[in-house]
Amino acid sequence: MIVETLAVGALQGNCVVVADEESREAMVIDPGDEPDRIIDVVRDHGLTVKYIVCTHGHFDHVGAVGDIKEGAGGALAMHPDERYIYEAALDMAAFWGFKIDPLPPPDLLVGEGDVLTLGSRTFQVIHTPGHSPGGICLYGEGMVITGDTLFAGSVGRTDFHGGDMGKLKNSFRRLMGLPDGTAVIPGHGPETTIGREKRENLFAEEFL
Repeated sequence: MIVETLAVGALQGNCVVVADEESREAMVIDPGDEPDRIIDVVRDHGLTVKYIVCTHGHFDHVGAVGDIKEGAGGALAMHPDERYIYEAALDMAAFWGFKIDPLPPPDLLVGEGDVLTLGSRTFQVIHTPGHSPGGICLYGEGMVITGDTLFAGSVGRTDFHGGDMGKLKNSFRRLMGLPDGTAVIPGHGPETTIGREKRENLFAEEFL
């Protein structure tokens, strides 16, 4: 399996390119900025983008969606509860002093238990609200891609529109129920594992 993580944009959001080596089918997760870098990864590996997945709709995770869709293709997927957050991304970016291009509408709305396939590889959608109402994680092939629900040592903030600390606690508990050896690729910062977060995350004692 091919997994490449690129920290993109001023806020260094992690865009993850995941692909099945045999079929060369890929998904691009959270393309927040620097579309040329992302498309270079796709082309260098000779991949066909099947999905563009937004773990949530904040501008630093969706800013390059239109460019990726135009330059590499793929069906744009997100949770239905996140659509209004996604549609407000241009205004949110402007509020924080950033500018992003207009965004295309989603092609595919995914929810709890849905499965995205790349060749023989499968990834299950886990609905993890809290940082945002329609936040999702993708779990499969020994890893979980968590967006801004879970970071190494921390969790996503809940003071943006649609944030909910109670729901974030529940989402955190769900993720901590995954096998300890599961690799975690968060929306910002370094990779970690579920086991390490059980032991070392600043919120583990309060949330579990």
